[in-house]
Amino acid sequence: MTPDIPLRDGSEIPAIGFGTWKLNGEDARTSVIDAIKTGYRLIDTAAIYGNEEEVGKGIKDSGADREDLFVTTKLWTDDLGYKSGLAAFDESLNKLGLDYIDLYLIHWPSAADHFEAWRALIELKNQGKAKHIGVSNFTVRHLKELKNKFSEVPSVNQVEFHPHIFTQQQELLQFCNDQDIVVEAYSPLAQADLIDNPVVEKIAELANKTPAQVLLRWAIEQGTIPLPKSSRLERIEENFEVFDFELSDQDMEKLNSLSSGDRVTHDPAEHE
Repeated sequence: MTPDIPLRDGSEIPAIGFGTWKLNGEDARTSVIDAIKTGYRLIDTAAIYGNEEEVGKGIKDSGADREDLFVTTKLWTDDLGYKSGLAAFDESLNKLGLDYIDLYLIHWPSAADHFEAWRALIELKNQGKAKHIGVSNFTVRHLKELKNKFSEVPSVNQVEFHPHIFTQQQELLQFCNDQDIVVEAYSPLAQADLIDNPVVEKIAELANKTPAQVLLRWAIEQGTIPLPKSSRLERIEENFEVFDFELSDQDMEKLNSLSSGDRVTHDPAEHE
């Protein structure tokens, strides 16, 4: 089983999660089953992924106790707003076949609508339908704007994070740490762009680990929760085996130095 990270309210969230972006149909269902059997307890999906129904089937077919899992889904941009946000949540809940969601996130910021959407998320939390609420792809500016309008601060901010954008994300990580906002790292392998990097490969060789394991361990030691995804059982298992070693300060510095500013998604600072 995975270690846990404390959330602001005293509850806990698993220290690694299984991402399901681009997993569809039977691949999504069987991969979720494999992930849960491997030991993952945090399962991450989103309305826009188009796989909530299959992810829900995988959760059910895994045989795992619901209370042992931490399921996340997200509100897509087209549904930002109060009434639309509530309706979209109910649709996601129905597709997943669950009674509640552990973590519900606003997927992308959009100043015209995300304040009303946040009001909807607060209502969902108050009703017990969403145990925790948060955001994804929010910058420091977006978080400050939200904090200035509401007493309820996000528990989690899920953002792109890997060594290529280490420098660019430092202000955000520090702000989230100061505000007790847990940071989840999506695309922690930079969509495989960093797997064959010579620096990563050398560190992996000396640690007797794979490059993917080194990158995931780096994300963990940066205080984030990585969300690797794969449809291959051997990769799912490999990505989970990152709690039996640590990186040295020198290794961390070498990986930090790979920061180039190259993102695999577009910059959320462009969202007003």
